[in-house]
Amino acid sequence: MSILNEAQAKAILDKVIKLSKADQTTAQLTGSVDGNIRFALNNISTSGIVEDTDLAVEVAFGKRVGVATINEFDDASLERVVRRAEELARLAPENPEFMPAIDKQTYAPTPTFSESTAAITPEYRAQVAADSIAPCKNEKLIAAGFLEDGQSFVAFANSKGNFGYQRATSFDYTCTVRTEDGRGSGWVGRNVKASNEFKADDDIRVAMRKATESAEAKALEPGKYTVILEPAAAAGLISFMFNFFGAREADEGRSFLSKKGGGNKLGEQVFDPRVNFSANPADPNAPVLPWDGEGLPRENMPIVKDGKVVAMQYSRYWAKKQGKTAQAEPGNLIMSGGDKSTAQLVAGTQKGILVTRTWYIRLVDPQTVLLTGLTRDGTFYIENGQIKHPVKNFRFNESPVIMLNNIEELGKPVRVAGDESSLIMMIPPMKLRDFTFTSLSDAV
Repeated sequence: MSILNEAQAKAILDKVIKLSKADQTTAQLTGSVDGNIRFALNNISTSGIVEDTDLAVEVAFGKRVGVATINEFDDASLERVVRRAEELARLAPENPEFMPAIDKQTYAPTPTFSESTAAITPEYRAQVAADSIAPCKNEKLIAAGFLEDGQSFVAFANSKGNFGYQRATSFDYTCTVRTEDGRGSGWVGRNVKASNEFKADDDIRVAMRKATESAEAKALEPGKYTVILEPAAAAGLISFMFNFFGAREADEGRSFLSKKGGGNKLGEQVFDPRVNFSANPADPNAPVLPWDGEGLPRENMPIVKDGKVVAMQYSRYWAKKQGKTAQAEPGNLIMSGGDKSTAQLVAGTQKGILVTRTWYIRLVDPQTVLLTGLTRDGTFYIENGQIKHPVKNFRFNESPVIMLNNIEELGKPVRVAGDESSLIMMIPPMKLRDFTFTSLSDAV
């Protein structure tokens, strides 16, 4: 019973709401069927399918809240989980930031479901692994990768008559290719809406080429360099930065968007005028659920326009406290750019460094979003518009805020998943000046 249709889900939720004796009740059903295959050392290591369906019930007596979950859905089990939530609510202390259940909303469906992804079979996953492994074997390279796909649904209802239901699919593939001696490493990652957009035997060639070409890496002195960050490399830093777009953190002085003397930088110029970010739940390339975790409807809205911060995330509690309008938390992030590929940005670079991927990113200072991390899986020196030679990986200390004020050129956005968040992102490759590398890394 992992994937329920709308009528089945609503019938269960309606029973739960009716059973509750609390002042207010919210119930959410989620279900998924997730498939995966993992391969390493040019052999499949694990494969499986996981199915799950869960019900979470949240009730409140005044400002006392209790939550209970269950994965059985007969009438006796539904009553048991409701009573358990009520017992916990009576025992709980009052929540000073309690907000009442959201009123009835209207949600516009978004195209989060792909028939081709939902139809994936174990045979399909095995073929992806085979198409990744075979070319590597032929070239005496070693592949290790993971494919995870799934279909899911979410449905929720509350005692004020609000209800939402949506189905979705997901598809995420990564593969690392190494040379036999371990001195060269290449990587490719694809997050796509529909599985028919993906061909492993094409994408694996990218990782293979980088593995081969990165084997004879030379040490380059750390310092400030012009860099070209591929979309996956840039996404790791940018997704981290958007963890600090909450109005509360800024108003309380805990964010790079905090203003000296109090308040936040809403409406102020923070980035290069070429920087534009927006959120759109119905974006055809990166659709997401039409509501956020609080049930607020997501809308198509600008977040940064011509370098100015034009929207910040106000939770319902903080919006009420500050006299503002609550805004849904975005589920995707769309950054505008140009029309050039990474290769075309390289061709227009006199001297610089190409970064395939950033990883092990950690926060150093929240008030500047200073991050530290490492490059990985293919870092190359550019000279006169060509890849001259591979270079040893670096540790970097850089703030995406500074980074987005040092733009030389932006390429064509592509879909990636944010490493430090659940955001689906459209991010361009970007050419940046004065990117700070602080030391060398022995990792490949």
